[in-house]
Amino acid sequence: MEIVYYVAASVDGFIATPDGGIDWLKPFENTGEDYGYAEFYASVEAVLMGRKTYEQCLQFPEWPYAGKPYWVFSAVTGNTPRKVVAEMKARGLRRAWLVGGGKLAAAFRAEGLITEHIVSVIPVLLGAGIPMFDGPGSAEKLQLLSSRPYSNGIIQLRYASVLE
Repeated sequence: MEIVYYVAASVDGFIATPDGGIDWLKPFENTGEDYGYAEFYASVEAVLMGRKTYEQCLQFPEWPYAGKPYWVFSAVTGNTPRKVVAEMKARGLRRAWLVGGGKLAAAFRAEGLITEHIVSVIPVLLGAGIPMFDGPGSAEKLQLLSSRPYSNGIIQLRYASVLE
């Protein structure tokens, strides 16, 4: 099972402001460039997200993950990342997008479940906020698969997890 952490992060490693805001991304949206999103989205069969990300999605004019099964994690569900991955495998799913947030990404990372990281580094320094991985984790080697610069300063990095 492939679990891909596809995320936008500030240069200082934050995925949202301290209050969970993502308005700092707006200047980079609606530019006519999708940063490979359509191709990536077509490649995944399921979506994994934390409760706060889910609640934020409910504020959008339309559900952003139409047509894909999704799982929402919260402190009260009792579903561990490993249990959900087993459920997805049982359903025949092969590739899932770990949308976020930082605590959920840290939980998947702690269990060694993230197989690929696609990080769009946004040329902004937030100074504080929700980190890409909001929790402890051991050192992990990654293998650079590709890097792609965009004219507006975004650099998209794609890494595979290196199993040792």
